[in-house]
Amino acid sequence: MNINYFFIFFSLCLLMILFLFKPMEIKQHAYKEVPLFTISTFTMHELDKNGLVTLMNGSEAARYTNRYTVKDMDYTDNSKEYMANMKANSGVYKNEVVNLSGDIVYVREDGLTFETQKAVYNKKTAIATAAGKFVLYRDANRVTGVKLKYNDALERVEAKNVYAIYKLEERKR
Repeated sequence: MNINYFFIFFSLCLLMILFLFKPMEIKQHAYKEVPLFTISTFTMHELDKNGLVTLMNGSEAARYTNRYTVKDMDYTDNSKEYMANMKANSGVYKNEVVNLSGDIVYVREDGLTFETQKAVYNKKTAIATAAGKFVLYRDANRVTGVKLKYNDALERVEAKNVYAIYKLEERKR
């Protein structure tokens, strides 16, 4: 047998391999962030030299590298003049900012309350914002509107499309 036939046969085999066999497809998986740990039915206390600063309860939580995600969140901030409590179906706590969603009820120690579906509370500035519709009330006073911005430190409320019912008291002289 001639060596030329060998190389022709070898070349034909390589060409067949090239055209008949396809390279293996490598499937790429999207990166899914995995929690560092998960817990259920928990209470978290944050303390400083003056006492309790933050209290957070929930039915389930996951800790990631930069945030906590919580179901049935019950968050209390005791770091300002008035203690404020927020309850929601779910929340994300990241860099002292709490993003809440679903049936949110914000109650301040002096009775000021607002309800909405999505809200953000910044613990550093004590500002709560709600992008959608809200109902704010205290005693017999009631305010409805959209785009609420409530500054707890300054006790100032800003909103759009406001409808308010206030009960004014007369002073006797």
